[in-house]
Amino acid sequence: MRVPLSILIYQRVLATPDPLFPECLHARRFEQQLRLLRRWFRLMPLSRAVTHLAEGTLPARAACLTFDNGYAEHATVALPLLQRYGVPATFFVAASYLDGGCTWSDIVTEVVRNAPGERLNLGRSGFASYDIACPVRRRAVIEMLLATLRLLPPAERAARVLAMARRPTPTMMSSDQVLALHRAGMEIGAHPLHHTVLSSLSNAAARAEIAEGQCRIEELIRARVSLFAYPSGKPGEDFEQRHGLMLRAQGFQAAVGSARGAAGSGSDLFALPRFSPCEPGNGGFLLRLAGNLFTRG
Repeated sequence: MRVPLSILIYQRVLATPDPLFPECLHARRFEQQLRLLRRWFRLMPLSRAVTHLAEGTLPARAACLTFDNGYAEHATVALPLLQRYGVPATFFVAASYLDGGCTWSDIVTEVVRNAPGERLNLGRSGFASYDIACPVRRRAVIEMLLATLRLLPPAERAARVLAMARRPTPTMMSSDQVLALHRAGMEIGAHPLHHTVLSSLSNAAARAEIAEGQCRIEELIRARVSLFAYPSGKPGEDFEQRHGLMLRAQGFQAAVGSARGAAGSGSDLFALPRFSPCEPGNGGFLLRLAGNLFTRG
């Protein structure tokens, strides 16, 4: 009988609700989810769950919490709540973001969010002038910019985003915060060094991104890093089987993507699915978790 493994993926965990993005997870909602997860699931570190999965000894109702990118609030908001409820978690960190970094999408969001007045001129970035007179319009502009920039080659995207904000506000963890997570007993995993989608790189460049990302985190925490998360994480689109072989050769134990579903005894350990808990209410959260158990990853 197949015993499923639920792996949850978190990104932002804000201290307070975001009026521009009310669906974004914040501390109060995250605490509610932790209470439900503790009640209905057996929560364990991802490395232990992967070992059980490989050996066919996974206990019933097993689940793992994972966090991507390395946002500063992982240390300041999520960690205290995880400690309060005794919940283990795995944090995937892109080493190049540490100590003052931020993602291009966060830069775009904050430029539009904080722009004064009712119009925003982005001519320097190759865009137009936009009406941002109300929150609905600001959000629409953000979503349009993100959708457009996501399709561009990385170098062009970086140049256009840099033209929007030459001194973006850092959103990522410091090295000391990563160390604090590690010393608190949390698992630290790796992303590619620059959080680059692996399918966009040559094989040699992908291997370098994987190896250097792992090496820098290992040097920081002085411990082995054996878990990996693919940026974006769509199988066949953002990563392929060849990347799993690279990770295996590099000594990784497993890798997670972003495909829906639960992992089972026959799952590829280097393409494990994850569930994104985005429902605001407890009932919807539990229903989606239950439905996820019956979706084969």
